[in-house]
Amino acid sequence: MTTAPHPLPGRDTPAGREAERRGQRLRRRLRQLRARMRRHPVLHVSYRILVAVIGGAIVVGGLILVPLPGPGWLVVFIGIAVLGTEFEWARRLGRWGRRQLDRALAWWRQRRARRAAGR
Repeated sequence: MTTAPHPLPGRDTPAGREAERRGQRLRRRLRQLRARMRRHPVLHVSYRILVAVIGGAIVVGGLILVPLPGPGWLVVFIGIAVLGTEFEWARRLGRWGRRQLDRALAWWRQRRARRAAGR
């Protein structure tokens, strides 16, 4: 029985290094585009409004999905991440959420370890 190769190349492979270079070039071009938009006030405000509308729609859609089975909270967090690309308050909210998640995971791991030690 053979296993299929991993779909994403590792960074230490030639394909992985090439993918990393393409990603760096894309990020550099996007930073340049954002810098150009900041120099044009109307374009900058339009972009911020567009990000707010799209991010807000994703958050609202995620909140609607929360009581249903599926990835409701994940969609909410993706919407906050979209908003965080342009708004500092959303960036802070995202960092706070990651800290809370890290705390919850640490608690869960500690609890599991205590239960395993007790057996």
